[in-house]
Amino acid sequence: MTRIRRAQSADLDSLATWDRHITRKQLQKAIEDGCVFLAEQEGGFAGWLRYNLFWGSLPFLNMLYVLEEYRGQGIGKALMVFWEKEMAGQNFRDVLTSTAACEDAQHFYYGLGYETVGGFFPPEESYELILRKTLK
Repeated sequence: MTRIRRAQSADLDSLATWDRHITRKQLQKAIEDGCVFLAEQEGGFAGWLRYNLFWGSLPFLNMLYVLEEYRGQGIGKALMVFWEKEMAGQNFRDVLTSTAACEDAQHFYYGLGYETVGGFFPPEESYELILRKTLK
């Protein structure tokens, strides 16, 4: 059974091992701000979700990652559902994320009700899709 919980300071070392997209100091701040959720499977670390507030007011999913050995078990979806409920509980109407157009992740998000609302070309990268979901 998958357990989703808000990350705590004690999780920093484990998360920093995997989340190399931001500095350890930035990750620590995200944890302190309550913007990181962990997934545990049978008591073991299985993945995480990290977000921030775009323009200081719109939840933007920055990172969703499930460890390879836990993929295909619904953990990514469980993290997303948990996050969306948390955001709806804080009275946010919409949430955003992005993914490269060349990656299959877009289909995961489409299956969860996200829609493409724009995109851009980061320097020396492929086209990045901006996805939005209106929460109920």
